[in-house]
Order: sequence, then C-alpha cells, then structure tokens
Amino acid sequence: MGCDRNCGLIAGAVIGAVLAVFGGILMPVGDLLIQKTIKKQVVLEEGTIAFKNWVKTGTEVYRQFWIFDVQNPQEVMMNSSNIQVKQRGPYTYRVRFLAKENVTQDAEDNTVSFLQPNGAIFEPSLSVGTEADNFTVLNLAVAAASHIYQNQFVQMILNSLINKSKSSMFQVRTLRELLWGYRDPFLSLVPYPVTTTVGLFYPYNNTADGVYKVFNGKDNISKVAIIDTYKGKRNLSYWESHCDMINGTASFPPFVEKSQVLQFFSSDICRSIYAVFESDVNLKGIPVYRFVLPSKAFASPVENPDNYCFCTEKIISKNCTSYGVLDISKCKEGRPVYISLPHFLYASPDVSEPIDGLNPNEEEHRTYLDIEPITGFTLQFAKRLQVNLLVKPSEKIQVLKNLKRNYIVPILWLNETGTIGDEKANMFRSQVTGKINLLGLIEMILLSVGVVMFVAFMISYCACRSKTIK
Repeated sequence: MGCDRNCGLIAGAVIGAVLAVFGGILMPVGDLLIQKTIKKQVVLEEGTIAFKNWVKTGTEVYRQFWIFDVQNPQEVMMNSSNIQVKQRGPYTYRVRFLAKENVTQDAEDNTVSFLQPNGAIFEPSLSVGTEADNFTVLNLAVAAASHIYQNQFVQMILNSLINKSKSSMFQVRTLRELLWGYRDPFLSLVPYPVTTTVGLFYPYNNTADGVYKVFNGKDNISKVAIIDTYKGKRNLSYWESHCDMINGTASFPPFVEKSQVLQFFSSDICRSIYAVFESDVNLKGIPVYRFVLPSKAFASPVENPDNYCFCTEKIISKNCTSYGVLDISKCKEGRPVYISLPHFLYASPDVSEPIDGLNPNEEEHRTYLDIEPITGFTLQFAKRLQVNLLVKPSEKIQVLKNLKRNYIVPILWLNETGTIGDEKANMFRSQVTGKINLLGLIEMILLSVGVVMFVAFMISYCACRSKTIK
C-alpha cells in the first residue's frame, strides 16, 4: 500500500509537471498562432477583415465645424485693432461614407492603389443652425490676391476691381458658401481667366482625394497600409524630395508598441505628421492605446527641424522662431493658408496676440487616435485642425491700407471624429480580443494548475516518505 501510494503521488507530481510544462510551451506557441492569424487578417487583400473595413468604413465619421464670427470688422479695417471673434458651432456633416474606388492590386510590388471619393452630408440634428446661417469672416479673395500679386502696379488694378465690386476686407457669407464655394464678385471682374468660385473646401463633393498607393502587407506585414506614393491635385515633387511627406497613414501595422512614434498622412495639411503614446484606454471593452499629437509637431524649426519646410519666409515667422502654425501656401497655389490646432493651441504668444476671444485647451482641441495594439486598427479618433488666412497691410489696396500689422486670421476649426459602433465592437471582441484573452487564460490555467499539482503532490510525497522511514 505504501508503495502504491508513493507511486500515485509521484504520478500526480509528474502530471502536474507535464501540465506546467505544457502551459509554458503553449505560451510561445499560442503567441505564434495569434501572430499568424493577425498577420493573415490585416493584409489588404480580398477576404480579410482589414480589407473589408478598409474599402468602406463601417464606422460613421462626422466632421464638425466651428466658425469664428468677427465682431468688429470696421474697427479692424480702420484702426488695425485686435480682431474680436466669437466661436459659433458645431455645424456637423457626415463624411467618409463612400467606398474607395478603382482599387487595384499590384502583385509585383505588393501594393494596392485607390481613389478616395469625397462627400459631405449636412446633419441638422447634430448642428446648432442651418447651412444658411450668416457669418462675418475675412474676405478670402481679397486677402489671397494681395498676397499673391505683390507688384504695386498690379495691386493698383486689383484695388480698382475690389472697389468696383464693393468688396472689403471682411464679408458676410453663409455656412454653405464659406465651406463649399461661392462666386466672388471681385474675381468675377478680373479681365483674364481665373477661378471665380471661392470656398475653403471648394471643390469637395464629387471629387476624390488624390490617388493613393499603399503597401498591402503581403510580403512585409510591418509595411501594411503605409503610403508608397500619393498623387493629389497639387505637385508634390518639391515636398516629397525635401520634406519627407509621404511616409505615414492613419492605419498602422499590427503589434503596436507604446514606445513607437506613429506617422500618418493628412492631405488637409499637405504632410505626414506623427503621434506619441499617452495612455491606456478601455473603449467599449476593448483595450486600446491612445496616441496624441505632441506640441512639438507644430514647433518652430529651431526646436523641430522636421518643420523647416513650413517656414517659407522670415518676417511673419519672426525668423522662423514663431511656432504653432504651419504655412501650407506651397500646396494651396500660393494662397496664404496657415494650419494650426484649434484656438492656436501650442502656438507662440505672437500668433494669437492680435486675436481676442480664443480659449485653447488640450481636452477639446488636441488630436488623438485610439489604436488596438495587436491588430493596429484605429477604433476611435478625433482630428482637430484650424484653418487660418494671412492678411497683410497694402498701401495700394484701400481696404487694407490702414492695417499696421500682419494678422493670421482664424476662419474656422474642425473636429473630424469616428468611433467603432457597438455592433462592430461586439464582433471585434468576439473574433479578436475574446479569442486572444481565452488563449491567454487557458495558458495561465494550465501553468497555474500544473505548478499547484506538482507542488502539492511533492509535499504529500515527502510527508508520506517521512512517515514510512519512521
């Protein structure tokens, strides 16, 4: 009986050891299985989860606009006073609801090219007013023309056309006109062919956001969804060769680490930009990493050399020491467009000093992305940007003659957001997170049970041996 009992205890200890070892072996094997499954499903080809959601997002994406309504236009024009603005919004549009077009796989270089069509549908229930609401804003055509045509003789001609059209430094426009375009009375009088329709996002509906070519990840999963080339409506050759623009996208390769710097391309600001890890977030039961745009992304070239291409002159930028705004006129056909974060968040004091009524805060005005780290999928994001126009004094243009300083005038800021829906979140938890957690739980149970059994049976065996010897 003593021998049988000892054998039973030894057998139990052996079984426990085997379970512990199996649990230990299962861990790396399980990790390999997870990696293999994930790598298969994030490739951008027909039949994968990634491809299905990439061609047409299942998430509703909204773009909210807040317009800066100028309260003292005459005072500014006559006395060069600070511009007093009042934020009005949000005015909300549904965007990015159209599927990608002309999706073409290239087996030779493992890329996929596509067109991203644009469309915007106004959402009255999510807005504070209608598209017919009026705003007093900077006259886009007057500000741009005086900047583009700096020859004094040309400006004299422009001045006569501005006066004849009864245009001024500021104008009243509806939301629809400001965003999507209107026929400008001043430009309509120009005696040679020019585009007479002006709008911050004109043209938009029924257009495409350029031709993208991204890696599909078949040969190298670490490159999946990263942009190889982009051919937009503008010539990018200068920027591609000097500013290293096309090196990011809003989708990321799998197995994201907190230490990574995530780069993504935004055609709105004509460049790639980056985000850094901030915190762990639980999004509808799915653990995600929150990455945010750091203040350094909009720093001066003195602090961040990556921004040297966006300092195109020495006066406005105060010899490239001013920060918080990016001059993107090079890709806006010379128009003096400056991009910043809303309310000049992270901008130097000299930028916001001539503007009254701004209240920057990180919670409302920063950009962030919530990334599921195993798949690299973006499950929630908020892209926040402000569109500004430079206006300068001009001796030959009457409506700008009394200005005594340069202004970077905020026109509007936008918040484009998207969050994984409840149905998609449930599917993601069951197909991805749930299976990974289950496999991890099985590994830990086997390891734990095995260790406990081994220790328990060995203690019993030793106790039994001690009694037998006595």
